[in-house]
Amino acid sequence: MPSPLAALSPLDGRYARSADPLRPYFSELALLRYRVRIELAWLRALAAEKALPEIRPFSKATLAALDGLVASFGDKDGEAIKAIEARTNHDVKAIEYWLKAKLAKNREVQQALEFIHFAATSEDINNLAYALMLQEARDQVMLPRLARITTALRDMAHRHAKRPMLSRTHGQPASPTTLGKEMANVVHRLERARSKLGAVSILGKNNGATGNYHAHAVAYPKFDWERFCRRFVEGLGLEFNPYTTQIEPHDSYAELFDALARTNGILLDLDRDLWGYISLGYFRQKLKAGEVGSSTMPHKVNPIDFENSEGNIGVANAILRHLSEKLPVSRWQRDLSDSTALRNAGNAFGHTLLAWAACERGLAKLEADPGRMAADLDASWEVLTEGVQQVMRRHGVPQAYEKLKALARGRRLDRRQLAAFIRSLPLPAEAKKRLLALAPANYTGLAASLARRI
Repeated sequence: MPSPLAALSPLDGRYARSADPLRPYFSELALLRYRVRIELAWLRALAAEKALPEIRPFSKATLAALDGLVASFGDKDGEAIKAIEARTNHDVKAIEYWLKAKLAKNREVQQALEFIHFAATSEDINNLAYALMLQEARDQVMLPRLARITTALRDMAHRHAKRPMLSRTHGQPASPTTLGKEMANVVHRLERARSKLGAVSILGKNNGATGNYHAHAVAYPKFDWERFCRRFVEGLGLEFNPYTTQIEPHDSYAELFDALARTNGILLDLDRDLWGYISLGYFRQKLKAGEVGSSTMPHKVNPIDFENSEGNIGVANAILRHLSEKLPVSRWQRDLSDSTALRNAGNAFGHTLLAWAACERGLAKLEADPGRMAADLDASWEVLTEGVQQVMRRHGVPQAYEKLKALARGRRLDRRQLAAFIRSLPLPAEAKKRLLALAPANYTGLAASLARRI
Protein backbone atom coordinates (compact mmCIF):
# COMPACT_ATOMS: atom_id res chain seq x y z
CA MET A 1 0.00 0.00 0.00
CA PRO A 2 1.38 3.46 -0.88
CA SER A 3 2.54 5.67 1.95
CA PRO A 4 0.11 8.38 3.15
CA LEU A 5 2.79 10.77 1.91
CA ALA A 6 1.89 9.69 -1.63
CA ALA A 7 -1.84 10.24 -1.19
CA LEU A 8 -3.47 12.44 -3.82
CA SER A 9 -6.19 13.59 -1.46
CA PRO A 10 -5.37 15.16 1.94
CA LEU A 11 -8.25 13.11 3.38
CA ASP A 12 -6.14 10.01 2.74
CA GLY A 13 -2.83 11.69 3.57
CA ARG A 14 -2.32 14.61 5.92
CA TYR A 15 -5.78 14.34 7.46
CA ALA A 16 -6.23 10.58 7.26
CA ARG A 17 -6.62 10.06 11.00
CA SER A 18 -9.25 12.79 11.30
CA ALA A 19 -11.20 11.29 8.40
CA ASP A 20 -11.04 7.72 9.78
CA PRO A 21 -14.54 7.79 11.37
CA LEU A 22 -16.07 8.07 7.88
CA ARG A 23 -14.17 5.20 6.24
CA PRO A 24 -16.76 2.57 7.29
CA TYR A 25 -19.32 4.57 5.31
CA PHE A 26 -17.65 6.15 2.28
CA SER A 27 -14.58 4.13 1.30
CA GLU A 28 -14.68 1.86 -1.75
CA LEU A 29 -14.69 -1.11 0.63
CA ALA A 30 -17.64 0.39 2.47
CA LEU A 31 -19.61 0.83 -0.77
CA LEU A 32 -19.00 -2.83 -1.65
CA ARG A 33 -20.16 -3.86 1.82
CA TYR A 34 -23.33 -1.79 1.52
CA ARG A 35 -24.08 -3.36 -1.88
CA VAL A 36 -23.59 -6.84 -0.46
CA ARG A 37 -25.86 -5.91 2.44
CA ILE A 38 -28.64 -4.77 0.08
CA GLU A 39 -28.32 -7.80 -2.23
CA LEU A 40 -28.59 -10.17 0.73
CA ALA A 41 -31.47 -8.21 2.27
CA TRP A 42 -33.35 -8.49 -1.03
CA LEU A 43 -32.64 -12.24 -1.23
CA ARG A 44 -33.88 -12.71 2.34
CA ALA A 45 -37.03 -10.73 1.66
CA LEU A 46 -37.83 -12.83 -1.42
CA ALA A 47 -37.19 -16.05 0.50
CA ALA A 48 -39.46 -14.96 3.35
CA GLU A 49 -42.37 -14.25 0.97
CA LYS A 50 -44.45 -17.45 0.84
CA ALA A 51 -46.32 -16.27 -2.25
CA LEU A 52 -43.19 -16.98 -4.31
CA PRO A 53 -43.19 -20.81 -4.37
CA GLU A 54 -39.85 -21.20 -6.17
CA ILE A 55 -37.89 -19.89 -3.22
CA ARG A 56 -38.35 -21.15 0.33
CA PRO A 57 -37.77 -19.32 3.64
CA PHE A 58 -34.26 -19.79 4.97
CA SER A 59 -33.45 -21.50 8.25
CA LYS A 60 -32.04 -19.58 11.20
CA ALA A 61 -28.63 -21.06 10.47
CA THR A 62 -28.64 -19.79 6.89
CA LEU A 63 -29.92 -16.39 7.95
CA ALA A 64 -27.09 -16.22 10.46
CA ALA A 65 -24.63 -17.17 7.73
CA LEU A 66 -25.93 -14.35 5.52
CA ASP A 67 -25.58 -11.92 8.42
CA GLY A 68 -22.06 -13.15 8.98
CA LEU A 69 -21.16 -12.53 5.35
CA VAL A 70 -21.92 -8.83 5.86
CA ALA A 71 -20.42 -8.58 9.34
CA SER A 72 -17.13 -10.22 8.34
CA PHE A 73 -16.82 -8.48 4.97
CA GLY A 74 -13.24 -7.30 4.70
CA ASP A 75 -10.35 -6.40 2.45
CA LYS A 76 -9.98 -9.86 0.88
CA ASP A 77 -13.66 -9.93 -0.02
CA GLY A 78 -13.44 -6.50 -1.54
CA GLU A 79 -10.36 -7.47 -3.54
CA ALA A 80 -12.12 -10.59 -4.84
CA ILE A 81 -15.07 -8.50 -6.03
CA LYS A 82 -12.76 -5.97 -7.69
CA ALA A 83 -11.02 -8.83 -9.50
CA ILE A 84 -14.37 -9.94 -10.92
CA GLU A 85 -15.20 -6.36 -11.84
CA ALA A 86 -11.93 -6.15 -13.78
CA ARG A 87 -13.31 -8.89 -16.05
CA THR A 88 -16.96 -7.80 -16.23
CA ASN A 89 -16.36 -4.03 -16.23
CA HIS A 90 -19.55 -3.81 -14.16
CA ASP A 91 -19.38 -3.16 -10.43
CA VAL A 92 -22.81 -4.41 -9.32
CA LYS A 93 -22.73 -7.51 -11.54
CA ALA A 94 -19.42 -8.35 -9.88
CA ILE A 95 -21.23 -8.34 -6.51
CA GLU A 96 -23.84 -10.78 -7.86
CA TYR A 97 -21.21 -13.19 -9.22
CA TRP A 98 -19.18 -13.02 -6.00
CA LEU A 99 -22.25 -13.79 -3.89
CA LYS A 100 -23.24 -16.72 -6.06
CA ALA A 101 -19.76 -18.18 -5.73
CA LYS A 102 -19.65 -17.48 -2.00
CA LEU A 103 -23.02 -19.11 -1.32
CA ALA A 104 -22.81 -21.99 -3.78
CA LYS A 105 -21.95 -24.52 -1.04
CA ASN A 106 -24.93 -23.62 1.16
CA ARG A 107 -27.59 -26.22 0.35
CA GLU A 108 -30.50 -23.95 1.08
CA VAL A 109 -29.13 -21.09 -0.98
CA GLN A 110 -28.12 -23.43 -3.84
CA GLN A 111 -31.81 -23.72 -4.71
CA ALA A 112 -32.16 -19.95 -4.73
CA LEU A 113 -28.97 -18.73 -6.42
CA GLU A 114 -30.87 -17.23 -9.37
CA PHE A 115 -32.89 -15.12 -6.94
CA ILE A 116 -29.73 -13.19 -6.09
CA HIS A 117 -30.27 -9.82 -7.86
CA PHE A 118 -33.70 -11.06 -9.01
CA ALA A 119 -35.58 -8.50 -11.18
CA ALA A 120 -33.21 -5.80 -10.00
CA THR A 121 -31.37 -3.22 -12.01
CA SER A 122 -28.02 -2.05 -10.70
CA GLU A 123 -29.56 1.18 -9.50
CA ASP A 124 -32.00 -0.76 -7.30
CA ILE A 125 -28.97 -1.90 -5.35
CA ASN A 126 -26.89 1.27 -5.63
CA ASN A 127 -29.55 3.77 -4.61
CA LEU A 128 -30.34 1.81 -1.47
CA ALA A 129 -26.65 1.33 -0.67
CA TYR A 130 -25.94 5.05 -0.99
CA ALA A 131 -29.11 5.96 0.91
CA LEU A 132 -28.05 3.85 3.90
CA MET A 133 -24.48 5.10 3.61
CA LEU A 134 -25.57 8.75 3.78
CA GLN A 135 -28.16 8.17 6.48
CA GLU A 136 -25.90 6.15 8.76
CA ALA A 137 -22.89 8.44 8.32
CA ARG A 138 -25.10 11.38 9.23
CA ASP A 139 -26.66 9.68 12.25
CA GLN A 140 -23.62 7.90 13.64
CA VAL A 141 -20.77 10.33 12.86
CA MET A 142 -21.90 13.80 11.85
CA LEU A 143 -24.79 14.49 14.23
CA PRO A 144 -22.90 13.33 17.35
CA ARG A 145 -19.91 15.54 16.40
CA LEU A 146 -22.21 18.51 15.83
CA ALA A 147 -23.79 17.86 19.24
CA ARG A 148 -20.32 18.05 20.83
CA ILE A 149 -19.68 21.46 19.30
CA THR A 150 -23.10 22.66 20.44
CA THR A 151 -22.44 21.41 23.97
CA ALA A 152 -19.08 23.22 24.08
CA LEU A 153 -20.72 26.45 22.96
CA ARG A 154 -23.57 26.05 25.44
CA ASP A 155 -21.03 25.59 28.24
CA MET A 156 -19.36 28.84 27.13
CA ALA A 157 -22.73 30.59 26.97
CA HIS A 158 -23.53 29.63 30.58
CA ARG A 159 -20.00 30.27 31.90
CA HIS A 160 -19.79 33.74 30.36
CA ALA A 161 -23.47 34.68 30.55
CA LYS A 162 -22.70 37.88 32.51
CA ARG A 163 -19.31 38.71 30.95
CA PRO A 164 -19.87 42.13 29.28
CA MET A 165 -18.44 42.67 25.82
CA LEU A 166 -18.55 45.52 23.36
CA SER A 167 -20.59 44.75 20.28
CA ARG A 168 -19.56 45.86 16.82
CA THR A 169 -22.05 46.52 14.07
CA HIS A 170 -20.46 47.45 10.73
CA GLY A 171 -17.19 47.05 12.63
CA GLN A 172 -17.99 50.05 14.85
CA PRO A 173 -18.72 50.13 18.61
CA ALA A 174 -22.38 49.32 19.32
CA SER A 175 -24.70 48.47 22.22
CA PRO A 176 -22.83 46.01 24.48
CA THR A 177 -23.68 42.34 24.75
CA THR A 178 -22.21 39.54 26.82
CA LEU A 179 -19.78 36.92 25.64
CA GLY A 180 -22.23 34.24 26.76
CA LYS A 181 -25.10 35.73 24.77
CA GLU A 182 -23.01 35.70 21.59
CA MET A 183 -22.31 31.99 22.11
CA ALA A 184 -25.99 31.39 22.86
CA ASN A 185 -26.89 32.90 19.49
CA VAL A 186 -24.79 30.26 17.76
CA VAL A 187 -26.18 27.44 19.93
CA HIS A 188 -29.71 28.37 18.93
CA ARG A 189 -28.80 28.40 15.24
CA LEU A 190 -26.93 25.09 15.43
CA GLU A 191 -29.74 23.35 17.30
CA ARG A 192 -32.17 24.36 14.59
CA ALA A 193 -29.74 23.31 11.86
CA ARG A 194 -29.10 19.99 13.57
CA SER A 195 -32.82 19.34 13.77
CA LYS A 196 -33.25 20.09 10.06
CA LEU A 197 -30.25 17.94 9.12
CA GLY A 198 -31.46 15.01 11.20
CA ALA A 199 -35.01 15.29 9.87
CA VAL A 200 -34.11 14.84 6.18
CA SER A 201 -35.86 11.64 5.10
CA ILE A 202 -33.73 9.65 2.64
CA LEU A 203 -35.69 8.02 -0.18
CA GLY A 204 -35.08 4.69 -1.86
CA LYS A 205 -36.59 2.71 -4.71
CA ASN A 206 -36.62 -0.90 -5.93
CA ASN A 207 -38.73 -0.93 -9.08
CA GLY A 208 -36.54 -2.18 -11.90
CA ALA A 209 -34.97 -0.95 -15.11
CA THR A 210 -37.09 2.14 -15.74
CA GLY A 211 -39.23 2.24 -12.62
CA ASN A 212 -42.21 0.18 -13.78
CA TYR A 213 -41.63 -3.31 -12.32
CA HIS A 214 -41.39 -4.84 -15.82
CA ALA A 215 -39.25 -7.84 -14.86
CA HIS A 216 -41.07 -8.35 -11.59
CA ALA A 217 -44.48 -8.42 -13.24
CA VAL A 218 -43.56 -10.71 -16.11
CA ALA A 219 -42.06 -13.28 -13.70
CA TYR A 220 -44.94 -13.19 -11.19
CA PRO A 221 -47.88 -11.37 -12.84
CA LYS A 222 -50.32 -11.77 -9.96
CA PHE A 223 -47.98 -10.68 -7.17
CA ASP A 224 -48.32 -7.20 -5.61
CA TRP A 225 -44.79 -6.05 -6.30
CA GLU A 226 -45.29 -2.41 -5.41
CA ARG A 227 -46.58 -3.30 -1.96
CA PHE A 228 -43.75 -5.78 -1.46
CA CYS A 229 -41.02 -3.37 -2.59
CA ARG A 230 -42.43 -0.60 -0.43
CA ARG A 231 -42.25 -2.89 2.58
CA PHE A 232 -38.69 -3.88 1.67
CA VAL A 233 -37.41 -0.32 1.33
CA GLU A 234 -39.17 0.86 4.48
CA GLY A 235 -37.79 -2.16 6.31
CA LEU A 236 -34.31 -0.79 5.60
CA GLY A 237 -35.25 2.39 7.45
CA LEU A 238 -35.73 4.49 4.31
CA GLU A 239 -38.69 6.31 2.76
CA PHE A 240 -40.14 4.55 -0.29
CA ASN A 241 -40.27 6.49 -3.57
CA PRO A 242 -43.03 5.02 -5.78
CA TYR A 243 -42.34 7.19 -8.84
CA THR A 244 -38.90 7.02 -10.45
CA THR A 245 -37.11 6.35 -13.72
CA GLN A 246 -34.26 3.86 -13.62
CA ILE A 247 -32.70 5.99 -10.91
CA GLU A 248 -34.13 7.35 -7.71
CA PRO A 249 -33.97 11.08 -8.53
CA HIS A 250 -31.80 12.02 -5.53
CA ASP A 251 -33.95 14.92 -4.37
CA SER A 252 -33.57 13.74 -0.78
CA TYR A 253 -29.79 13.57 -1.21
CA ALA A 254 -29.88 17.19 -2.34
CA GLU A 255 -31.94 18.10 0.74
CA LEU A 256 -29.36 16.39 2.94
CA PHE A 257 -26.40 18.08 1.24
CA ASP A 258 -28.11 21.48 1.40
CA ALA A 259 -28.86 21.00 5.10
CA LEU A 260 -25.23 20.06 5.72
CA ALA A 261 -23.99 23.08 3.75
CA ARG A 262 -26.31 25.42 5.69
CA THR A 263 -24.96 23.99 8.95
CA ASN A 264 -21.45 24.63 7.66
CA GLY A 265 -22.44 28.21 6.93
CA ILE A 266 -23.30 28.76 10.59
CA LEU A 267 -19.95 27.37 11.69
CA LEU A 268 -18.15 29.46 9.09
CA ASP A 269 -19.76 32.53 10.64
CA LEU A 270 -18.60 31.34 14.07
CA ASP A 271 -15.05 30.64 12.82
CA ARG A 272 -14.69 34.16 11.46
CA ASP A 273 -16.19 35.83 14.53
CA LEU A 274 -13.93 33.90 16.91
CA TRP A 275 -10.93 34.69 14.71
CA GLY A 276 -11.86 38.35 15.05
CA TYR A 277 -12.33 38.17 18.81
CA ILE A 278 -8.91 36.55 19.16
CA SER A 279 -7.49 39.36 17.05
CA LEU A 280 -9.13 41.95 19.36
CA GLY A 281 -7.67 40.17 22.39
CA TYR A 282 -11.04 39.13 23.82
CA PHE A 283 -9.74 35.57 23.81
CA ARG A 284 -6.31 34.18 24.55
CA GLN A 285 -5.39 30.72 23.25
CA LYS A 286 -4.02 28.06 25.58
CA LEU A 287 -0.43 27.21 24.82
CA LYS A 288 0.77 23.73 23.96
CA ALA A 289 4.35 22.75 24.74
CA GLY A 290 6.50 22.39 21.64
CA GLU A 291 4.17 24.20 19.26
CA VAL A 292 5.48 26.96 17.00
CA GLY A 293 3.28 29.80 15.74
CA SER A 294 5.66 31.29 13.20
CA SER A 295 8.91 30.16 11.62
CA THR A 296 10.44 33.59 12.32
CA MET A 297 8.28 35.41 14.92
CA PRO A 298 8.59 33.57 18.24
CA HIS A 299 5.71 35.41 19.94
CA LYS A 300 2.97 34.23 17.57
CA VAL A 301 -0.02 32.09 18.69
CA ASN A 302 -2.15 31.94 15.59
CA PRO A 303 -5.88 31.02 15.41
CA ILE A 304 -5.06 28.17 13.05
CA ASP A 305 -7.90 25.87 14.12
CA PHE A 306 -10.56 28.35 13.06
CA GLU A 307 -8.65 29.08 9.85
CA ASN A 308 -8.42 25.35 9.15
CA SER A 309 -12.13 25.00 9.82
CA GLU A 310 -12.95 27.87 7.48
CA GLY A 311 -10.83 26.44 4.68
CA ASN A 312 -12.35 22.98 4.92
CA ILE A 313 -15.88 24.38 5.01
CA GLY A 314 -15.14 26.12 1.73
CA VAL A 315 -14.05 22.86 0.09
CA ALA A 316 -16.91 20.88 1.63
CA ASN A 317 -19.59 23.35 0.58
CA ALA A 318 -18.25 23.58 -2.96
CA ILE A 319 -18.76 19.81 -3.29
CA LEU A 320 -22.06 19.78 -1.38
CA ARG A 321 -23.54 22.58 -3.50
CA HIS A 322 -22.41 20.89 -6.70
CA LEU A 323 -23.91 17.57 -5.66
CA SER A 324 -27.21 19.13 -4.60
CA GLU A 325 -27.51 20.84 -7.99
CA LYS A 326 -26.21 18.01 -10.16
CA LEU A 327 -27.68 14.84 -8.69
CA PRO A 328 -31.39 15.60 -9.25
CA VAL A 329 -30.70 16.14 -12.98
CA SER A 330 -30.47 13.12 -15.30
CA ARG A 331 -31.15 12.75 -19.03
CA TRP A 332 -34.37 10.88 -19.83
CA GLN A 333 -34.62 7.63 -17.89
CA ARG A 334 -30.95 7.42 -16.91
CA ASP A 335 -27.45 8.65 -17.54
CA LEU A 336 -24.32 7.91 -15.55
CA SER A 337 -23.27 11.46 -14.73
CA ASP A 338 -24.69 11.06 -11.22
CA SER A 339 -22.65 7.94 -10.53
CA THR A 340 -19.20 9.50 -10.70
CA ALA A 341 -20.39 12.67 -8.93
CA LEU A 342 -21.96 10.75 -6.05
CA ARG A 343 -18.67 9.05 -5.28
CA ASN A 344 -17.52 12.44 -3.97
CA ALA A 345 -20.08 12.46 -1.16
CA GLY A 346 -17.40 11.04 1.11
CA ASN A 347 -15.11 13.97 0.27
CA ALA A 348 -17.87 16.44 1.17
CA PHE A 349 -18.56 14.68 4.47
CA GLY A 350 -14.82 14.30 5.08
CA HIS A 351 -13.98 17.98 4.69
CA THR A 352 -17.02 18.84 6.78
CA LEU A 353 -15.82 16.52 9.53
CA LEU A 354 -12.33 18.08 9.36
CA ALA A 355 -13.90 21.53 9.68
CA TRP A 356 -16.01 20.55 12.66
CA ALA A 357 -13.09 18.83 14.39
CA ALA A 358 -10.89 21.90 13.90
CA CYS A 359 -13.60 24.20 15.26
CA GLU A 360 -14.00 21.94 18.30
CA ARG A 361 -10.22 21.99 18.89
CA GLY A 362 -10.19 25.74 18.63
CA LEU A 363 -13.02 26.14 21.13
CA ALA A 364 -11.14 24.00 23.66
CA LYS A 365 -8.15 26.39 23.49
CA LEU A 366 -10.04 29.61 24.16
CA GLU A 367 -9.66 31.58 27.40
CA ALA A 368 -11.60 34.81 27.80
CA ASP A 369 -9.65 37.96 28.68
CA PRO A 370 -12.03 40.03 30.86
CA GLY A 371 -9.50 42.84 31.23
CA ARG A 372 -9.24 43.39 27.48
CA MET A 373 -13.02 43.37 27.09
CA ALA A 374 -13.41 45.80 29.99
CA ALA A 375 -10.88 48.20 28.47
CA ASP A 376 -12.78 48.34 25.19
CA LEU A 377 -16.04 48.97 27.00
CA ASP A 378 -14.57 51.74 29.13
CA ALA A 379 -13.25 53.47 26.00
CA SER A 380 -16.69 53.53 24.38
CA TRP A 381 -19.14 55.48 26.52
CA GLU A 382 -20.82 56.76 23.37
CA VAL A 383 -22.64 53.42 23.08
CA LEU A 384 -24.87 54.54 25.95
CA THR A 385 -26.44 57.28 23.83
CA GLU A 386 -28.97 54.74 22.57
CA GLY A 387 -30.33 54.17 26.08
CA VAL A 388 -30.16 57.85 27.05
CA GLN A 389 -32.16 58.73 23.95
CA GLN A 390 -34.97 56.33 24.85
CA VAL A 391 -35.33 57.78 28.36
CA MET A 392 -35.43 61.26 26.84
CA ARG A 393 -38.17 60.15 24.46
CA ARG A 394 -40.13 58.58 27.30
CA HIS A 395 -40.17 61.88 29.16
CA GLY A 396 -41.03 63.99 26.14
CA VAL A 397 -37.70 65.71 25.62
CA PRO A 398 -37.90 67.05 22.04
CA GLN A 399 -35.38 66.07 19.36
CA ALA A 400 -33.75 63.45 21.59
CA TYR A 401 -32.05 61.68 18.71
CA GLU A 402 -30.83 64.88 17.11
CA LYS A 403 -29.33 66.20 20.36
CA LEU A 404 -27.39 63.01 20.95
CA LYS A 405 -26.32 62.90 17.33
CA ALA A 406 -24.83 66.37 17.72
CA LEU A 407 -23.04 65.24 20.88
CA ALA A 408 -21.68 61.89 19.81
CA ARG A 409 -21.80 61.08 16.09
CA GLY A 410 -18.32 60.13 14.92
CA ARG A 411 -16.81 60.96 18.33
CA ARG A 412 -15.62 59.09 21.38
CA LEU A 413 -17.26 60.07 24.67
CA ASP A 414 -15.95 59.49 28.15
CA ARG A 415 -17.86 59.16 31.42
CA ARG A 416 -17.44 62.85 32.31
CA GLN A 417 -18.79 64.17 28.99
CA LEU A 418 -21.84 61.91 29.02
CA ALA A 419 -22.59 62.68 32.68
CA ALA A 420 -22.48 66.43 31.97
CA PHE A 421 -24.97 65.97 29.13
CA ILE A 422 -27.33 63.89 31.30
CA ARG A 423 -27.26 66.45 34.12
CA SER A 424 -28.28 69.18 31.67
CA LEU A 425 -31.45 67.34 30.62
CA PRO A 426 -34.93 68.32 31.84
CA LEU A 427 -35.59 64.87 33.32
CA PRO A 428 -37.03 63.71 36.64
CA ALA A 429 -34.40 63.14 39.32
CA GLU A 430 -35.04 59.38 39.40
CA ALA A 431 -34.49 59.12 35.61
CA LYS A 432 -31.26 61.14 35.80
CA LYS A 433 -30.02 58.96 38.64
CA ARG A 434 -30.70 55.81 36.63
CA LEU A 435 -28.89 57.18 33.57
CA LEU A 436 -25.91 58.39 35.60
CA ALA A 437 -25.55 54.86 37.00
CA LEU A 438 -25.22 53.44 33.50
CA ALA A 439 -21.86 52.25 32.22
CA PRO A 440 -20.96 50.32 29.07
CA ALA A 441 -20.23 47.28 31.25
CA ASN A 442 -23.75 47.18 32.71
CA TYR A 443 -25.69 48.27 29.63
CA THR A 444 -26.29 44.71 28.42
CA GLY A 445 -30.08 44.49 28.52
CA LEU A 446 -31.38 40.93 28.89
CA ALA A 447 -28.23 39.35 27.46
CA ALA A 448 -27.27 37.42 30.62
CA SER A 449 -30.68 35.87 31.14
CA LEU A 450 -30.95 34.94 27.47
CA ALA A 451 -27.53 33.26 27.62
CA ARG A 452 -28.36 31.28 30.75
CA ARG A 453 -31.65 30.10 29.23
CA ILE A 454 -30.17 28.45 26.15
